[in-house]
Order: sequence, then structure tokens, then C-alpha cells
Amino acid sequence: MVDLTDEERAAIAVTMRRVALLMDEIGWSTKLADLTEPQVRALIEEAVEGFRESMSDIAKANAPEVPF
Repeated sequence: MVDLTDEERAAIAVTMRRVALLMDEIGWSTKLADLTEPQVRALIEEAVEGFRESMSDIAKANAPEVPF
């Protein structure tokens, strides 16, 4: 396992909430093997996009302010 930064851990937490919302729509009792291809694709896209957006937001929040 790769050592995660604090920022990556925070992004994962945000991503988990986004994926959980999608799982609410799919149904938590649905087995992984029973997911349709579009459902799997949606989960992967939500995870990747959620992580990317969260890391971008964290980077923007930590960026020094431009003085002009």
C-alpha cells in the first residue's frame, strides 16, 4: 500500500460519501457480481471524478494567495 498524504486521505473521505450516494440509488444489498456494466462504470467514474475534484479543491485551498 502506498503511503497516503493527509490531503489524499481527505479526498478519499469525500469520495466515499459520493460513492455512497450512488450506492443508495443502486441498493446496498446488491452484490458486486450482480451490478450491471453501467452501474460499475458509474461507480468507477464517481470515485475517480470525486477524488480528482476533491484533490483539486484541496490544492486550491492550500495555494498561496496571489497578491495582485
